[in-house]
Amino acid sequence: MARIFIAEDEPDIRELIEFTLRYGGHEVHSVSNGEEALLEVKKYKPDLILLDVRMPVMDGIEVCKRIKADQDLKNIPVVFLSAKGQTNEINAGLGAGAVEYLLKPFAPEELNKRLREILERKA
Repeated sequence: MARIFIAEDEPDIRELIEFTLRYGGHEVHSVSNGEEALLEVKKYKPDLILLDVRMPVMDGIEVCKRIKADQDLKNIPVVFLSAKGQTNEINAGLGAGAVEYLLKPFAPEELNKRLREILERKA
């Protein structure tokens, strides 16, 4: 399937997302903060990036903006997965260049379905 990169600061949530995506057949690499995300995503070269909005060191919005400003990374779809569903945060995420803003909690099968749809659109 796809190579998916995750940036999520909560270990339990990160492990649940990793398990969910691996169960869906994906290869997964994850980090725990925004700064790590920027460093590692360049090495990993994923097919899709899944970001939390609120993370230590650098938030997901800033990470997304920097990814979209990088010529080597800008075409990789970014999806936010956040517990914060206020309209202004959703608009900020989409405005930063994300293709989707999904809310926690999520149903594992629904997350895999949405990400599969996004990856199919990219292909």
